[in-house]
Amino acid sequence: MEIKVAPDNITKLEGNEIFVFGSNYSGRHGKGAALLAMRKFGAKAGQGVGLMGQSYGIATKGARLETLPLSAISAQIGKFIKFAKQNPQLFFLVTQIGCGLAGYKAKQIAPLFFEYEIPANVALPEAFLKFRV
Repeated sequence: MEIKVAPDNITKLEGNEIFVFGSNYSGRHGKGAALLAMRKFGAKAGQGVGLMGQSYGIATKGARLETLPLSAISAQIGKFIKFAKQNPQLFFLVTQIGCGLAGYKAKQIAPLFFEYEIPANVALPEAFLKFRV
């Protein structure tokens, strides 16, 4: 199955599109894609994961802003994939979660997505696609 490609620079969304960003458990959206999610796409201060307006947070950092291990991020990705499958009316544009403030590289995060069957309503960053196994 062909996986759709999310734009690198997302600045606006259609009505059914959801901005998927790397977050932290405390819901502090102060920098990077998380700040954009709060300013433009409905992310809520104090909520770190899940659907918020037209955004969806995947935790890549803990409550004290410590970087989560890849196993914990994988579990978060699994919850996101399940949510996406349960909401086929929505279209999810995934950013390069974990590759900014969390400090991981695309080659470390991308395989975590490919542990799961990517539904048709999820678009991944082009940088992740080259690590599909």
